[in-house]
Amino acid sequence: MEAPRLAHTMSSPTSPCEEVIKNLSLEAIQLCDRDGNKSQDSGIAEMEELPVPHNIKISNITCDSFKISWDMDSKSKDRITHYFIDLNKKENKNSNKFKHKDVPTKLVAKAVPLPMTVRGHWFLSPRTEYTVAVQTASKQVDGDYVVSEWSEIIEFCTADYSKVHLTQLLEKAEVIAGRMLKLSVFYRNQHKEYFDYIREHHGNAMQPSVKDNSGSHGSPISGKLEGIFFSCNTEFNTGKPPQDSPYGRYRFEIAAEKLFNPNTNLYFGDFYCMYTAYHYVILVIAPVGSPGDEFCKQRLPQLNIKDNKFLTCDEEDGVMVYHHAQDVILEVIYTDPVDLSLGTVAEITGHQLMSLSTANAKKDPSCKTCNISVGR
Repeated sequence: MEAPRLAHTMSSPTSPCEEVIKNLSLEAIQLCDRDGNKSQDSGIAEMEELPVPHNIKISNITCDSFKISWDMDSKSKDRITHYFIDLNKKENKNSNKFKHKDVPTKLVAKAVPLPMTVRGHWFLSPRTEYTVAVQTASKQVDGDYVVSEWSEIIEFCTADYSKVHLTQLLEKAEVIAGRMLKLSVFYRNQHKEYFDYIREHHGNAMQPSVKDNSGSHGSPISGKLEGIFFSCNTEFNTGKPPQDSPYGRYRFEIAAEKLFNPNTNLYFGDFYCMYTAYHYVILVIAPVGSPGDEFCKQRLPQLNIKDNKFLTCDEEDGVMVYHHAQDVILEVIYTDPVDLSLGTVAEITGHQLMSLSTANAKKDPSCKTCNISVGR
C-alpha cells in the first residue's frame, strides 16, 4: 500500500486525490481519537454494525514498510469500503519531555484483500518501534464515513537497512571518496589504562566489542556487530597517521598486512556525517569464514579488496601495497581479537581532540550527500 504524498491540511476523510488512489495506496486524513471522540468537522459517524478488526498481524517488515492483516466478523463485511490506520511512534519514557512529539500518522486505504502493504519513508523510519490500530469504514453518498470501533493496539519494530539500501549509501560515498593515498599501518588510539587492562585481564589480546549507535539509524551493524575499531587515514603531506586523535593519547600501530590481506573479506558498513563538512565511511574487515564474516555476508555489501573506492590491498612486485580514500574519514572495524604483540603501543605527540570523537554520534538527517530516500 504505497502512500502518496501527505496532505498538509484536511478537514475530512474525503480527499480530492481519492480518484487517483490505487488499490494499495494510502492517503493521510484527519481521524478521530482512538477513544472514540470525533472532531466536529471530521465528517465521521460511528455505527456498531461494522466489524471491528481483531487478531492483527504484522509481517514482512522492512526499514520503511510492513504488511498488515487482521480477522473480522463476516457481519456487514460487504459494507466496508475503506480501512483507517492509526500509526504512531511508540512513546519513549526516557525521551526529553520538552521535545516536540512526532505527529501521528493517520492513513486511509481502500478496502483491498489482506494482507496489504503500508509503505512510506516519510512516516516510517528504520529500527523504530511503532504502535498501530485499525478501523473499518463505509463511505456514504454524502462523503461522510461510518466507522467501527478501533481495534486493539499492536506494537512492532521496523527493520534495519537492507543490502539494497546500503548499496545506495555506498554509491553516494563513492562520489566523494576522492583520490587514493598510500598507507602502511592501521592504528587504534586509547587511554593508557585501556592497554594496561588488556595486558592484565585479556592475555595481551584486544577483544571485539559491540559497535555503538553512531552513524545511520538504520545501519545493521550498530548495536549488533562485534569488532575492534581502527583508523587508517594518513596525512597527505607525510603519508603517516596524524599525531592528533579524539580517542586517547596512546596508539597501537600494526602493519596493514596483518589485518588486511587476501585471507580477509572487506565490507561496506555505513556512510554518514555529524553536521560538519567531514564525512565518514565505516568498513568492516573480517577473516574469511569467521563469525564476523558470516554476519557481514548476510547484511552488508562486499567490496573487492583490490578494486574499490575506499580501501585497497594489492600485490606489486611481490609486496602488498595499500591505499585509502583521501576525502572521507575511514572507520575500520576488525572482527577478530588482535594481540598487542603484533604491533607497538606508544604515546602520540599531538593532542587529544575530543570534539572529533564519533562515539554514539548521530547522523545529520538533512545532509543530501549522505542520506538516501528511506527513513533516517
